[in-house]
Amino acid sequence: MRILLTNDDGIHARGLEALTEAVKDLGEVEVIAPEQEQSAASHSLSLHRPLRVRQHGPGRRSVDGTPADCVYLALHHLLRDARPDLVLSGINHGPNLATDVFYSGTVAAAREAALAGLPAVAFSLVAFKAFDFSHAAAFARRVVQAHQARPLPPGMLLSVNVPQGAPAGATLTSLGRHSYGSDVSEKDDPRGRPYFWIGGTSYGYEKLPGTDVVAVHDERKIAVTPLALDLSHAQGVAALQGWLPG
Repeated sequence: MRILLTNDDGIHARGLEALTEAVKDLGEVEVIAPEQEQSAASHSLSLHRPLRVRQHGPGRRSVDGTPADCVYLALHHLLRDARPDLVLSGINHGPNLATDVFYSGTVAAAREAALAGLPAVAFSLVAFKAFDFSHAAAFARRVVQAHQARPLPPGMLLSVNVPQGAPAGATLTSLGRHSYGSDVSEKDDPRGRPYFWIGGTSYGYEKLPGTDVVAVHDERKIAVTPLALDLSHAQGVAALQGWLPG
């Protein structure tokens, strides 16, 4: 089995190293990850500049682009003659719970693979310091072994959030809700020109039953959330019947 590993924290990230160590004996492993940290890059692609690839030893390359760039380049060029059977992204240095998945480069890398018809799993460690990737890495290994025994369907996309420390098992969940602030900091450079820093402060999560948030924070379980590529809103279609202008 061929496995592609990537992330959004960069080629030298500890989470990627832990993931690599956990699965390297389970198949032919290729690592293709961003040259630099790309947190919150979401699903952006670099369409207006060239991409450069650096070799970091056998089966290990970096791309000076986004996580989605890495997977796109891997599937459609670098590994086109030996496409992976499974794509793993992570282990992210921090959570990707609830609506974080819309901003996450870790999840977007896996989504790019799912769009190409491959099963893909994004792994995130719910911690902000003193990262211990051992339990997340061990679970990633078990996921690969489960895939070997019973393959995930083509295009299946999973987001996995692992609590810090020993988890109390794993459970299937839906996405929760994360409330963000709308912080904008305006400053002037030495020439008097304004510049801005953005980044909303977290106002916390809504603890809705059955969600990844409750599983991780209240039950201390690993949250495994299947994500759909179809973002259509069925109730929205029904609600807008008779509203749409002709």
